[in-house]
Amino acid sequence: MNQPLIITKASGEKEPFSQEKLVNSLKRVGADNKIINKISDELSNWLYEGVSTKKIYRQAFRLLQKHKSSTAARYKLKQAIMELGPTGYPFEHFIGQIVKHFGFEIKVGQIVQGHCVRHEVDVVATGNNKQIFVECKFYNSQGKYANVRVPLYIRSRVDDIIKKREMNPEFNNISFQGWVVTNTRFTSDAIDYGMCAGLHMISWDYPAGQGLKDIIEKENFFPVTALTTINTLQKKILLDSGIVICRQVCQNPEVLKKLEISPRKRKDLREEVNDLCNCGNCNG
Repeated sequence: MNQPLIITKASGEKEPFSQEKLVNSLKRVGADNKIINKISDELSNWLYEGVSTKKIYRQAFRLLQKHKSSTAARYKLKQAIMELGPTGYPFEHFIGQIVKHFGFEIKVGQIVQGHCVRHEVDVVATGNNKQIFVECKFYNSQGKYANVRVPLYIRSRVDDIIKKREMNPEFNNISFQGWVVTNTRFTSDAIDYGMCAGLHMISWDYPAGQGLKDIIEKENFFPVTALTTINTLQKKILLDSGIVICRQVCQNPEVLKKLEISPRKRKDLREEVNDLCNCGNCNG
C-alpha cells in the first residue's frame, strides 16, 4: 500500500493529504461533480511530497477559475479576507456591515469614554435594546492565532466602558456585550477565557457552524476582494470608496464607473456579483 502524501499546513504542521477534504471544499463552493472530478484528477497528478496547503489552494483556484468566476471567488474566501489588510481597517468595516445586516445601527472606529480612560472601539453596534462593542483582530497570515491576552484585554476595556455608561440615564434599559472577532483562529485558552468572561467570540470557524466563514457563506456576504473579474488596483478603488462587500455593488452600482472598465468587463463583473450575492440583477 502506498504511503499517504504528506503536506505542510500554514502553521508548519505536517499532515497527510486528504482527497476527501479537497472534494468537500469544492462541493461547498458549488462546483458540480464533473468539475470536481476534473480538478481532483489534475491535482493528484500535480501534488508532491511536502507541498504547502497554500500552493494546493492556489492550484485548485486556478483550475476553478477556468470554469466559473463566482465559484472560484467562493473558493478563495479565506484569502480574500486576508486581502482586506494589511492595516485591518477594511476588515473592521466588513465586520460592521455583517453586524448591520442583523438589524443593528453601526459606527466604525469610535472613541468611547470609559470610567477611567477613553477607548477606541472598532465597531459600536446598537439595536434591540442592546449595545455591542466589537474588537476586530485582523491577521494577514493564516498561521497566527489570537491568544488569551486578546480577550483579557478586551474584557477590561469593555468593563470600563460599561461602568461609565451604566451611570448615564441615556443607557437605561440597555444591555451591553463585548465581542471579539478574528479572521484566523483563537487558541483554546482564548476561547475558554472568553466564554467564562461572557464575551462573544467569533473566529474563522468558531463557534462551530456559526463562525465567520459560515456567516459569510450562509448570508452571501462576500468581500469585494473575492472578485476574480477585477484586479487588485480596482479592488482598492472599491475599498477606498467604502465598498467592502459585494452586496454594496448591487446597492450602489454607480461606483463601478470609478473602475473605468469596458462594457464587457462590467457585464462580467455584474454577473459575478449577482452569483455571489444571489441578489437577482445588479444594474450599472
